[in-house]
Amino acid sequence: MDDRKSAEETFGQLAGKVVETMTVWADANQRVLRELVELSAATAKEGVRLCGELQQGAIETLRSSQSAAAHWQGAWSDGAKDPAQLYQKALLSGVDGVEKAVKLMEGQAQAITRSAERIQTSAEQAGKGIQETYAAVVEKMKGVYQS
Repeated sequence: MDDRKSAEETFGQLAGKVVETMTVWADANQRVLRELVELSAATAKEGVRLCGELQQGAIETLRSSQSAAAHWQGAWSDGAKDPAQLYQKALLSGVDGVEKAVKLMEGQAQAITRSAERIQTSAEQAGKGIQETYAAVVEKMKGVYQS
């Protein structure tokens, strides 16, 4: 009878450790999943923000090109009177257009860089949270199986 009672106690202790282990891992998985969901949400939010910034730059470029086209319609009629002035205006306008394009590209590159930095920060925070979760799991498992 003592062997049976001892076996039942051992089985009970083992079953308790298994349940505790499963509980610890379920909690850890939930925390990791939460970190990943938060990272995904932050990444999606950042993607929307970046898209908005890039679209704003494209809209500004479109407006600028429309005003330039309207300006040139009037300039062509005056060009027959003074072709040298038309050439000079065209050259200055071309340089101005290149400057605007470079500024637009610079602004978009900066927006992409800022976006990447924010995503990197979010990923680092998620990684740190996941590392802390698994470190806590290791400590809890040591406690479960040392007793």
